[in-house]
Amino acid sequence: MRVPAVVLALCATSLSGGCAAAVGAAAVSAATVAVQDRTMGRSIDDATASSTVKTRLMALDNAGFLRVDVEMAEGQLLLSGTAPTAEHKAMAERIAWSVAGIDDVANEIEVGRSPGMLRSGLDNFITAQVRTKILSDAQVKGVNYNIETQKGVVYLMGLARSEEELQRAAQAASMVRGVERVVSYVVVRPPNPLATPYFAQGAAIERRTPGASAPTPTAEAGPYADAGAGAPLAPPTQR
Repeated sequence: MRVPAVVLALCATSLSGGCAAAVGAAAVSAATVAVQDRTMGRSIDDATASSTVKTRLMALDNAGFLRVDVEMAEGQLLLSGTAPTAEHKAMAERIAWSVAGIDDVANEIEVGRSPGMLRSGLDNFITAQVRTKILSDAQVKGVNYNIETQKGVVYLMGLARSEEELQRAAQAASMVRGVERVVSYVVVRPPNPLATPYFAQGAAIERRTPGASAPTPTAEAGPYADAGAGAPLAPPTQR
């Protein structure tokens, strides 16, 4: 039986910063935040920025960005799902970078047709199974992790207390039936030199360098060429 590959995209982004949040825009559960290692302020800033990005996308092109999902944790924003054109994908990233409080943007949007209700239902089921596995592991603080699944690819975000904990969470996710890959954008606290790395048998691990998700340049012409004018694009980096 093939064991899914685990792709660890460990981003060394700052855990500080953020912006003043509009209370009504931040859909954050106080009960959940209370048991997380992240601060209330950071959680509200993340929720506000994520909501702002989604709102701007839908205002620009409701149909084109309907299947684009926006997730944010610890200042890192994940764009996933599908968009009809490469121009939509590029513009989604440009809009994300224009929102205050975002330290890094990972653009995992796929260009093409929507996977459909059956695929979406399966992805939701996978997300639930991954969450259950992570929460049931006493050595992983599962409430610190955000989980998103797109076409069998599981994306992990949030805060890991150690490298070992992240390895356990990623490996647990990789063992769920139907998972093709596990990609982690989890922020890891400074490593414990005494910790022993945890690896599930047969699971391959690939590491990406910080800033692996560079902004995608927008098209020179088209209906979105002038949208979000003046919004800065972060300098591209070598993948």
